[in-house]
Amino acid sequence: MQITGLDTGGTGRAWHRPLLVMVAAMTGLVIAAAIGLVVDGRELAHESIWAKPLKFGVSFVIYGLTLAWLLPQLQRARRTMWTMGTLFAITGIVDVGFIALMAARGTYSHFNADDTDAVNVVGQQIFQSGVIGLFGVSIVIAIAMLWQRIGDKGLTRALRAGIGLAATGMAVAFAIVPMSGERMAQDANGRSVPMMGGHGIGVPDGGGMPVTNWSTVGGDLRVPHFIGLHAVQVFVLAVVVLAMLATRVSWLRDEKARAGLVGAVVVGYAGLFAVTAWQAIRGQSLIHPDADTLLAAGGVLVAAAAVAAVTIVRARRRMPVEAPTQPIPVLVRQG
Repeated sequence: MQITGLDTGGTGRAWHRPLLVMVAAMTGLVIAAAIGLVVDGRELAHESIWAKPLKFGVSFVIYGLTLAWLLPQLQRARRTMWTMGTLFAITGIVDVGFIALMAARGTYSHFNADDTDAVNVVGQQIFQSGVIGLFGVSIVIAIAMLWQRIGDKGLTRALRAGIGLAATGMAVAFAIVPMSGERMAQDANGRSVPMMGGHGIGVPDGGGMPVTNWSTVGGDLRVPHFIGLHAVQVFVLAVVVLAMLATRVSWLRDEKARAGLVGAVVVGYAGLFAVTAWQAIRGQSLIHPDADTLLAAGGVLVAAAAVAAVTIVRARRRMPVEAPTQPIPVLVRQG
């Protein structure tokens, strides 16, 4: 399969195998967690104990596949990139494995400060180190992307911006720290567990949106965290869509035009990330924006539209002028 000149076929070097092992493990977890949602009625913070492993599993499948395809395409520091991918795979399996283990035990993986639970004490140390490791690997890959080109200008721009924003999205996770000090929460076994902090800003955890469980009454940094983490998939999808449209729209066959429109998507998406992060920090729910948030979002939309408009105008001007069509002579019989 070819996408903007990049071979993504089935050669032996086309995929990072340790990351594919991680993806396979996460896929197994997704299936198991989906079954757990149906057959296991235990709950934590008003949602199934298997909701969190399911969401993390899906997220790592998507991001892991992206890295497994991307890293072998890099031409510089190939060995370092292979090592980074392997570290990401191992760390991902360990960290998400801990989340699944604690879910199966009917207790909390995040913010759990129970020092009487030996599994939790050891697991928290590994878990917190793993979060730093995942972030560090993403930073190294993002930096490496700055000096490498993959495919055409649009795809290179999409990958650089996407990995960079993904690393920034991971950084947001470090801000999801104790906001309200120590508190007590009941686990699925009826035990009171000491918790240090939570996801909500200005409000307690629980009672969130369906599926995501993002807070409906206060700020929640999981929103920009999610948006940033999956930026690269959105940007690459934009590249694919533009490549498909180029078969029908002549001015989109210009590489600069497609790269410019990818830039417009990047501006809009990065702006969305920034607005939702600002909104969460102010203790405001995603679904209850105030006038300032709407104004900021409108500004982002205008900026992205402006970049797109300028790109389109310039692309049309660069199109070669076709020779005028000569009129077909009409023969008239004389007499």
